[in-house]
Amino acid sequence: MAVKFSIEGVEGLPEISRGDDLAALVAGAVDLADGDILVVTSKVVSKSEGRVVQADDREAAIAAETVRVVATREHEGGVTRIVENRQGIIGAAAGVDASNAPHGTVLLLPIDPDASARALATGIRALTGATVGVILSDTLGRPWREGQTDIAIGAAGVHVFDDLRGQADASGKPLVVTMPCVADEVAGAAELVKGKASRIPVAVVRGLGRFVGDLDLPGARSIQRPAERDLFRIGADEAYNEGYRDGFDEAQAEGPLNPAG
Repeated sequence: MAVKFSIEGVEGLPEISRGDDLAALVAGAVDLADGDILVVTSKVVSKSEGRVVQADDREAAIAAETVRVVATREHEGGVTRIVENRQGIIGAAAGVDASNAPHGTVLLLPIDPDASARALATGIRALTGATVGVILSDTLGRPWREGQTDIAIGAAGVHVFDDLRGQADASGKPLVVTMPCVADEVAGAAELVKGKASRIPVAVVRGLGRFVGDLDLPGARSIQRPAERDLFRIGADEAYNEGYRDGFDEAQAEGPLNPAG
């Protein structure tokens, strides 16, 4: 039997403002069934939670949301900063974004995307009686690759990984490290029907009910790689400068070089 799934954009949602009941709006806009996964653009969650600041505070907002600078690059348009933000996500400008934001403002990511996804899933399950999963998505670039894709920054009621380790592949060989990130794959696929200019911030993914589960499953925060296993903790320029400083400090500690004699 062929394996297939479908993705449908949810149309008819109004412009979201602070305090709006997003769960009720989504539940009223689409018929949902057990096993459906809702992929929700994080921007509408940010709007409903009031995560909006004036545009003239953008640089201050980026600094406030940053916990660690990974890399910087100066260019004609200014400076691009790749940073780790409060949510543990590494990307440009700490997720502070002006696109699809009210004029003169920028949007910050939800304070706790997993908690936001859990609240949304809880509300929609209560309103519809359907056991659905929720993924909050945001757009990020990737090291070494041009362009962007959507990833999961929050998740609830969804197995974010399909852990195949310990199983065998089609030729009988053991799978040792194979653990697809289902949440990211679903978020990227859903972006194909949501888009950036379509005013469709929510999509329903059907046919992947095997990945829907309890609301206390690990969220998208579990996707972030721990620091001790991060091989690319800082950018190339930053690594070079750090090595240069360490070498200089070591040379200074050893005292002046002996003259050749």
